[in-house]
Amino acid sequence: MSGNESAENHCAECGFDYRTEEAHRAAAAIRAGVTEMAATLDDCPDARRRRTPELWSPLEYGCHVRDVLLVQRERVLLARRSDTPALVTMGRDERGEHDGYADQDPAEVAGELIAAARLLANVLDRLGDDWHRSVLYNYPDTTERDLRWVAVHTVHEVRHHLLDIRRQLVGAG
Repeated sequence: MSGNESAENHCAECGFDYRTEEAHRAAAAIRAGVTEMAATLDDCPDARRRRTPELWSPLEYGCHVRDVLLVQRERVLLARRSDTPALVTMGRDERGEHDGYADQDPAEVAGELIAAARLLANVLDRLGDDWHRSVLYNYPDTTERDLRWVAVHTVHEVRHHLLDIRRQLVGAG
């Protein structure tokens, strides 16, 4: 979940603006945001604890972002070999339970975040002329999106969930 998007180009909750003309910078932005997130998880002594029942813990958000990065990588690769593929939802909420997000080791997740960001960034950096390729993306509604939007949306996911984690830690301290 990435907050409320107005006209599908701005997140009212975190202030992120979708600028698809900045897609060529997405790989670097993803790596930078994930580096901050991994460091935050490493420095959080109680990363597994939910501050409120309706919000994921910092660890659970870290697991989610790791999985988003891995899923987005596969989606971009699929779009490069198929014309406008219809994407399957990643099962955000079910995945947290099925994969045991709350039981994972924060230090391992921090390392996995860095690796997932590196894997996706490599694919984005190699897009070349394929930025125009598109997918049928299923968030917030099923809509045809080009890979520029997918990349920028992934930057939003990283930044938004880093903010989610930081808000919890500030509220806890």
